[in-house]
Amino acid sequence: MAEAHYDVVIVGGAAVGSSVAYHLAADPGFTGSVLVLEKDPTYQRCASALSAASIRQQYSTAINVEISLYGISFLRDIGSHLAVDGERPDIGLHEGGYLFLATDSGRPALEAGHAVQARLGANIALLTPTQLQGTFPWLSTADLAAGCYGRSGEGWFDGYGLMQAFRRKARSLGVTYQAAQAVDVVRDGGRITGVVLADGTRISCGAVVNAAGAGGPALAKAAGIEIPVHNKKRMIFTFRCPDPVERCPLVIDPTGVYWRPEGEGFLCGLAPPDEEDPDSTDFDVDVGFFEERIWPVLAGRVPAFERIRPGRAWAGHYDMNAFDHNAIVGPAPDLSNFYFANGFSGHGLQQSPAVGRGIAELIVHGRFTTLDLAPLRFARMAENDPVLELKVV
Repeated sequence: MAEAHYDVVIVGGAAVGSSVAYHLAADPGFTGSVLVLEKDPTYQRCASALSAASIRQQYSTAINVEISLYGISFLRDIGSHLAVDGERPDIGLHEGGYLFLATDSGRPALEAGHAVQARLGANIALLTPTQLQGTFPWLSTADLAAGCYGRSGEGWFDGYGLMQAFRRKARSLGVTYQAAQAVDVVRDGGRITGVVLADGTRISCGAVVNAAGAGGPALAKAAGIEIPVHNKKRMIFTFRCPDPVERCPLVIDPTGVYWRPEGEGFLCGLAPPDEEDPDSTDFDVDVGFFEERIWPVLAGRVPAFERIRPGRAWAGHYDMNAFDHNAIVGPAPDLSNFYFANGFSGHGLQQSPAVGRGIAELIVHGRFTTLDLAPLRFARMAENDPVLELKVV
């Protein structure tokens, strides 16, 4: 039996992989065939389904601000971009804003980031403690020196809905999806000529996109390349508060604890310190982490949260780039047709529109034709040129 052949094989069919598929199929300059391989077609444990599904402009590096400015523009008009047969997807985008809080020690970084955001046109307000108290009267501000609040362009949405909208639109444009796991690649000199599935099936290809999330490092290694991407567990907890906390944005406390409204309650989380953050494959939830690390911060920052009632909790995984906590995007070294879309470190959903567009441009046109994503290139690691964010969340 002859091998099946596709011009582009995308490994990983969640938000990033499906965005690449959609942007390829929608590009008038592309007339080839696209196959998306997804090992878990239920998507029950993918990051797109389990994350807090938010978008922000509040970064300190220009490339991340620009990626998110395009991202919010895309999400606002998702009904036009991803409609199928007149049915327009609705991802429940709520531009409730981010609110980054800083004490005296964190104020310089907050101000530096705000300068970058303002220069690029993001609608972010730098607030004094008095302004914070006036805008958010439920907030305890005694130890704060400043806050940055996204007046527009920031908020949260249905991440699973975005992923499915990309997927449905891609399929309507002729993209093939297959429930299968890619376990190896066939390399011939400076090119990848095929992908090998877990059942031994070999698929011939013209290009491969590694959008495999937690499976990205293994696929890269199969191609002979090491990437510093690790699987890190993050837990999300929910709670309800009997007292009103009105107009609450997504708040990032100086401790790193974050919370935002979700339905009739709130969700929250905290990244553990590096020494308590091993690589992980389990989905176990440590309730004590909420009670000991998160709840005291919530109650101290918002007095109304002293009387909260905890709800359900879950765990998911980030594909964390240990080099600089930013994505690896673009072609592999010495492999002209192998493309990375890995290591998003928790930013994959919000960055999926711009990254999907960018990878498609590389494949179709041989270069970025809209937003230059070169700062996220693989080579930056060998060049020791990190994309350093002043505030990693």
